[in-house]
Amino acid sequence: MTKWLNLQDKVVVVTGAVGGMGTKFTEDFAAQGSKVVLMDLLEDKLNTRAKELADRYGIETLAIVANATKEDEVNAAVAKVVATFGRVDILVNTASILRFSPLEDLSVDEWQTAVDINLNGYFITSQAFGKQMIKQKSGTMVHISTVAGIFPETYSGAYSTTKAGVLMMSKQMAAEWGQFGIRSNCVLPCLVETPMSHAFYTDPEVQKGRSRLVASKRIGKLEDISNAVLYLASDRSDYTNGAELRVDGGLSIMMQDMIPKPGGRRQYAIDHHQK
Repeated sequence: MTKWLNLQDKVVVVTGAVGGMGTKFTEDFAAQGSKVVLMDLLEDKLNTRAKELADRYGIETLAIVANATKEDEVNAAVAKVVATFGRVDILVNTASILRFSPLEDLSVDEWQTAVDINLNGYFITSQAFGKQMIKQKSGTMVHISTVAGIFPETYSGAYSTTKAGVLMMSKQMAAEWGQFGIRSNCVLPCLVETPMSHAFYTDPEVQKGRSRLVASKRIGKLEDISNAVLYLASDRSDYTNGAELRVDGGLSIMMQDMIPKPGGRRQYAIDHHQK
């Protein structure tokens, strides 16, 4: 798998690097032999994690404390990456927040905070690293969105709206920057157990009820998302640009299956077959 993906020695920047998804992504890129840049706000965790990955996999790592919503901090991060490694091959945007609220109760400040982190942060980071990729005439971006960016996650405040914005932003970057050898794609998880969603799955009935909605009849794992990210970051997806890869176990194709029929949909079909 390591050789097939050809990610050895690629310079990979992961935002939200010590969050749940970011931790998994940095681990898996490190296992591929990539040079991993960890970008987040938590300095102690960043330094500890960078050293762990370097020691475990024998790779080069770089920890950068930077706020993705601050243009000057992100520009400084780009400069540091280029000064250290000479280039940046891959950017993975993961940092985001989810705050539950009915829209009628959501304050403008809460809305703005989600927009700043979930959308503006992705844009600022992508633009800054994108400028370097344009100079290089090469680069790959993978943005973590969600199926909720297509189908609204009710009572989630600005979450779905910001993630829908990420989808269109990625497409626009692909359309404008493809001529410079840059690819921009999105991964859309849903019903995946992450540190953000873990509390939902501590209730066995929720676990069972949610699994029932998925075509694959199971809840996704972080490795399911990471596998998709690694593929889109790799040369194996070289002709994939502006795409939305749904990693939802088939949830988004199950709407018709959720409509009840007497005795259940499967039994109804069996009972009425060739009648």
